[in-house]
Amino acid sequence: MHFDPELIRRYDMAAPRYTSYPTALSFTEAVRGDQWRTAVQQARSRKLSLYVHIPFCRELCYYCGCNKVVTRHGHKADTYLDHLAKEIAYQAPLFADFEVQHLHLGGGTPTFLDQAQMTRLMTLLKGHFRFAPAFHGAIEVDPRALAVKDLDWLAALGFNRLSMGAQDFNPRVQQAINRVQSTEHLTALMARARQLGFGSINLDFIYGLPFQDAASFRQTLDQALALAPDRFSIFNYAHLPERFAAQRKIKDDSLPAPAEKLRMLGGAIGQLTEAGYAFIGMDHFARQDDELALAQRQGRLHRNFQGYTTDGDCELLALGASAISQVGGLYVQNEKDLRAYQQATAEHGHARVKGYQMSDDDKVRAAAIGALLCNFRLDWPKLDQAFGIDSRAYFGEDRQLLAPFIQDGLVHEDEQGLTVTEQGRLLVRTIATAFDSHLRRQVRQHRFSRVI
Repeated sequence: MHFDPELIRRYDMAAPRYTSYPTALSFTEAVRGDQWRTAVQQARSRKLSLYVHIPFCRELCYYCGCNKVVTRHGHKADTYLDHLAKEIAYQAPLFADFEVQHLHLGGGTPTFLDQAQMTRLMTLLKGHFRFAPAFHGAIEVDPRALAVKDLDWLAALGFNRLSMGAQDFNPRVQQAINRVQSTEHLTALMARARQLGFGSINLDFIYGLPFQDAASFRQTLDQALALAPDRFSIFNYAHLPERFAAQRKIKDDSLPAPAEKLRMLGGAIGQLTEAGYAFIGMDHFARQDDELALAQRQGRLHRNFQGYTTDGDCELLALGASAISQVGGLYVQNEKDLRAYQQATAEHGHARVKGYQMSDDDKVRAAAIGALLCNFRLDWPKLDQAFGIDSRAYFGEDRQLLAPFIQDGLVHEDEQGLTVTEQGRLLVRTIATAFDSHLRRQVRQHRFSRVI
């Protein structure tokens, strides 16, 4: 990839990550039960992707902005599972004729659950939903909270995809973010996961953390490449201490300067692509034979609240505190606060608190933004056929906003559509904002993370 630091600086604006369109900032009133049931009944697909949010962590990572509860009391997970059981029992009958193709456990730290608790959760899910024989079972892992032998019972329960948070291998950086972990243990986990047949193993890293620089981050990625994961996620650290109290423990003067962050990013891109990884988009890289890279080449790549996925033909049911479902054009979000979630499920069986019904215009714009983020290409004829519109005329005003990107060689336009150039791919979030009518109303009210 061509990396132009000057262009990156010019267009490095605050922008959504577009795990949905419109984003959760547009979610407003509570979704009625009849509205939810109608959406499920009218869903075009009978395939289901299940997400379960496990909010607990044993330790506080100072950089983290996730919805979490830090505790060492394992019994709190038992109480949480009691309430998940109520929500599962409420939702499952609505999806009786759906087949689960994908299961994803996120958090927090899903491996906060011990073997008995995880077994209970999987028994609940498999007892209430119909799983495909070869479903994809993905779980996010904190290597510090998982013994190598635990991978055996996770595999026996049906998990076959791993995403592990590494963040940085440098001891000084680890201490500064309160996440000290053993590289040797991570290596042992990777080796055992391979023996057990886990596929699409992902390692997460963050650039922009305290005491990092381009040289140290390159050393970290050298160590990671030696482990040969299937995927890398290279996230930009967004320092927002006014929003996330834990980040106040990170001193501003310990953070790398913006120019150094750019060097770190540029170095990471070169390092991973030279090692044979495809740049999937935004912050994801995958081996050329990984299912994400294959899906992108075949035009099947999708983006939802779990990031880039291959489950675009599935409806999404999300369970647990803060979880967001999408069925057809309806988004539904659960209570974020743990106590509020548990009170709601105790009283109603569900924890719906707000949501959003997409308009016809939203659906057109979601398709356009999704195509750019997943394929780096927006084809006018495909949009015309899918929605019965003249997309060039429909997006006439939006296309005017693309003029600077086209002039600077970040986007190419022809009669057939738009193509994000190689040097524009890092800025695809910024480019996508040209099609975001909601953002134009929200930008003065909210603060998003910067693209780079």
